[in-house]
Amino acid sequence: MKIITSISDMHKVSLVLKREGRTIGFVPTMGALHKGHVTLIDKAKRENNKVVLSIFVNPIQFAPGEDYHSYPRDKERDEIMASQSGVDILFLPSADEMYPDGYETFVNVEGITELLCGKFRHGHFKGVATVVLKLFNIVMPDRAYFGEKDYQQMLVIKRMVNDLNLNIDIVSMPTIREEDGLAMSSRNTYLDSGERVSAVSLYKALKTSEDMVKNGERDTMKIINEMERIIRSETAAKIDYISICDPDTLKDIKTINGRALAALSVRIGNARLIDNCMLGVK
Repeated sequence: MKIITSISDMHKVSLVLKREGRTIGFVPTMGALHKGHVTLIDKAKRENNKVVLSIFVNPIQFAPGEDYHSYPRDKERDEIMASQSGVDILFLPSADEMYPDGYETFVNVEGITELLCGKFRHGHFKGVATVVLKLFNIVMPDRAYFGEKDYQQMLVIKRMVNDLNLNIDIVSMPTIREEDGLAMSSRNTYLDSGERVSAVSLYKALKTSEDMVKNGERDTMKIINEMERIIRSETAAKIDYISICDPDTLKDIKTINGRALAALSVRIGNARLIDNCMLGVK
């Protein structure tokens, strides 16, 4: 595995691969790698000649008071995990190089960024879209891989790619879960043993929403009320939002007549956890 820290060096390597007719699969991450990331790498390996994985904790997607400085970082472990997973190139840019003095350009995807997490993390998706576009321009991938746990983020990236006519395929992968259903996330490391047990309530609520729809319930408020009851039974849990919405626009819906997304954000201790599932009516 080749490790690159310079933007110019990464760009040069990508240009050489392009000239050779190689395809590049790209997995952008903020590190603290886990099995969910490995599934993205595996998919990228199957579909491309070379796999580039980036690790960059992006400062501009964190609001003041959020966990930028405490976000889990383990460079040595991540390097070992990336190498063992078959990554060809590990890209590790610095914040100073990504955002040098005088940096003033940002990408703002409107509409869908103002809903769900956007209501609670102002400016977050502007930071996400900006860094992802920069990484796309540096790495020049043919395909980029994102997990569906961060569904809103994935939708924002797809919208940006479509609106700005980027020649990149965005490949989404299902959420990878622990044995008890908790969605794998780097922020799970914030949870102590008691909070870890409470966190499973998110999955229980989502499974309940699925069961209610399968049993004929179509009123989203009735489903949301039951999801809230399950999560609030855990005293450590504080709900940011529970939404049942259109999976393309993220706008709330009152009645489920087709595909619908159940999405939630819950704070447990120092961890802000998000999760979702797709509800469907055939």
